[in-house]
Amino acid sequence: MGNGFTCMTKKESKDVGSRSKRVGRSQRKLVAEEDLHLQALSMALQQHQLSQRFEGSTSRRIGSTSSRRRNLSESFSANNKKVPEILENIKTKKFVLIHGEGFGAWCWYKTVALLEEAGLLPVALDLAGSGIDLTDPNSVTTLAEYSKPLIDYLENIPEDEKVVLVGHSIGGACISYALEHYSEKISKAVFLSATMVTNGQRPFDVFHELGSAEHFMQESKFLIHGNGKEEPPTGFMFEKEMMKGLYFNQSPSKDVALAMVSMRASPLGPIMEKLSLSPDKYGTGRRFYIQTLDDHALSPDVQEKLVRENPPEGVFKIKGSDHCPFFSKPQSLHKILVDIAQIS
Repeated sequence: MGNGFTCMTKKESKDVGSRSKRVGRSQRKLVAEEDLHLQALSMALQQHQLSQRFEGSTSRRIGSTSSRRRNLSESFSANNKKVPEILENIKTKKFVLIHGEGFGAWCWYKTVALLEEAGLLPVALDLAGSGIDLTDPNSVTTLAEYSKPLIDYLENIPEDEKVVLVGHSIGGACISYALEHYSEKISKAVFLSATMVTNGQRPFDVFHELGSAEHFMQESKFLIHGNGKEEPPTGFMFEKEMMKGLYFNQSPSKDVALAMVSMRASPLGPIMEKLSLSPDKYGTGRRFYIQTLDDHALSPDVQEKLVRENPPEGVFKIKGSDHCPFFSKPQSLHKILVDIAQIS
C-alpha cells in the first residue's frame, strides 16, 4: 500500500514472536556464560595473587556454600518454580569433583553452576599442590599425600551421608584410592576420561601417548627437579602449546586462556605409584566411566581398553569432546552426571 508497513498472518506473527523469544533466551544464556567465565577468570587471577602473597597450606573448595544454597532456593521461590522433579529420584545430591593433573577446583566452574541450577550440591576440591592449595607440589611424593584434601573431606562428612565422587584424568587414581579406603562414604564413583587402573598398576601406565615411563623421565623439558638437577625429578608440566594439543583440542578459546593462567606443575610421585586395590573394598564400589571420543591425551582406544579390563557398572560416551568435557561439552557432561545420580 506504499505506507512502509507489511501485513503478517497470525502464523507469521507467532513465528517471529517465537524466534525473538529464542534469540532473547540465547542472548541471555550467552551473557550468563560470559559472566560466569569472567567470574572464573577473576577467581583464577585472585588465586594466583593470593598464592604469591601468603604462605601456609590451604585447600580451596568451590561450590555449595550455605549462602549459595540459600540463594538457589530463593531463586526457585522468587520465580514460583518448584525444585526440579529429578531431585525426587536422586538419593545422593552431593557431588565431589576431583580435578586431574595440573588443574584445580577452578576447572569445574561450568559443572558446578549447572549442578547447582539443578538443585544439587557440588563441591570442587583442590588436591595437594594444586589450584590455590599452597603445598609445594615438589614435596608431594605419594598418592596419599596428593589425595589428602579429598580424604580429609570424606572423613568429615556425617556418617549417614554419601557422595557421588567424580574424578578427571589422573584424578581417577585419587578416587580409586578413596574407594579403597572410604568406600562406605561413596555412593558412586565416576571416572571422567580418567585413569581407572587395576590393582598393581601405575596411573602413568595408562597414558600411552606419553610413551614409556623411562622415555618420559628422560624428557627433561617437561620435568621439574625441585630438589636440584642432580636429584630425581619431583614434578612435571607440559609446554603451553603441547597442553593445548593434548587437553584442549575442542575447548573454547576463553577456557583455554583460563587454563593457561591457572594450571600448575603436577607432582610426579603420585602418578608413578602402583595402587593397591582389593576386591572387598575397591571392588565393591559402584563405578561408572565417561568416555571422551575426541581425546588426544587419553585416546578413545585406551579408554575402551580401560573399561574392558576393569569393567564398571555403566559406560557413557561424549561425542566431540576433548580431554576436558567440563570445558568442551559441559551440557553433555552435566546430563550424564545427573543420569548417573538417578541410577538406583
